[in-house]
Amino acid sequence: MAAHRLGCFFILQIPVAVLLVLDGIAAAAGSEYRGKPQKKPGGGGPGGTAATALFFFGDSYFDAGNNNYINTTTLDQANFWPYGESYFSFPTGRFSNGRLISDFIAEYAKLPLIPPFLQPGNQEYRNGVNFASAGAGALDETFRGAVIGLRTQLRYYTKVKAWLRHELGDVESNMILSRAVYLFSIGTNDYTSTFLTNSTMLANSGSPSNYVGMVIGNLTSVVKQAIYDRGGRKFGFLNLGSLGCLPGLRILQSQTKGDGCFEEASRLANLHNRALYNFLSKMEDQLQGFRYSICDFHGALRHRMDHPSRFGFEEGRAACCGAGRYKGIYSCGGKRPMVKDFELCENPKRYVFWDSYHLTERVYRQMASEMWNGSRRRGRPYSLKLKDLLRC
Repeated sequence: MAAHRLGCFFILQIPVAVLLVLDGIAAAAGSEYRGKPQKKPGGGGPGGTAATALFFFGDSYFDAGNNNYINTTTLDQANFWPYGESYFSFPTGRFSNGRLISDFIAEYAKLPLIPPFLQPGNQEYRNGVNFASAGAGALDETFRGAVIGLRTQLRYYTKVKAWLRHELGDVESNMILSRAVYLFSIGTNDYTSTFLTNSTMLANSGSPSNYVGMVIGNLTSVVKQAIYDRGGRKFGFLNLGSLGCLPGLRILQSQTKGDGCFEEASRLANLHNRALYNFLSKMEDQLQGFRYSICDFHGALRHRMDHPSRFGFEEGRAACCGAGRYKGIYSCGGKRPMVKDFELCENPKRYVFWDSYHLTERVYRQMASEMWNGSRRRGRPYSLKLKDLLRC
């Protein structure tokens, strides 16, 4: 997620001066995919397996830089220092100090980094593409006009399918699309936006359960009607973290009730996760050939927040980059409105949180490994390990 935003995206006219700046960003971002040494097919990560296509949808936990190329604010962008400094040595648009879960999943699948759809010059989709947009939600109303909402991401996917059919023909393109894995990280912004902005969507829904139903309903229609009914069979999902414990929401609690998490937000995440498991179980029962893998993002993050030393971290509550208590003021990089001051830790590897809402590369690597190989924690509904999903 970005600090507070997500929704539908409208193409606007952009001044020439701005386009020149974007060209510079595009050149840097493009070099990320051309210049960095990539593992070729035959390599792979933990328990590597044969390559397939990966299509990523969702928010900032997956966004590899699409928001670099839209007319939005720095609240929903990470194309400035110190983002990307630990791995790429320059900002790529990823909301971390380095790589994301989506990048590590591609590595484990023996694929190169999957590029953002909007990256200029990107017209090679055989390995898949990344549609995710920081701040996006399942609901069209979530930060409408500031980000690339889920339905717009689906329209981009339709364009990619048309390209594949045109370039490869029906037989090969259908084979790629049916064997591909479609991965989603969505929902966080639908809930956090109700606390970070003057949104009335939650109040107008009548109850938290109704609101969660709206979010899951939109996700259901995307998965079933837009992808499954058109040939997609393999899906991967992140559930939602304990939202009230994000530094950017934890400070809301500390302003009124002292230490602790902002429980109202965390309760919404818990409702969402239960509804997500029910949705996936129904899809598996109702849709022939539907297979899925789910990453227990909630449990993985909570364990690292509560017991950071068990996972090699020193700080599980405060962010590496930001301002104020817990570094919960979303000012990392000094480019965002309102607050320009920020502090940056010396060693991000010691921290769970990179900024007020996002995680460090080291955490994303650990979570990607858990999703790939399966979590050892018990009590979660059954789902395939992602590496097995690619094989089936």
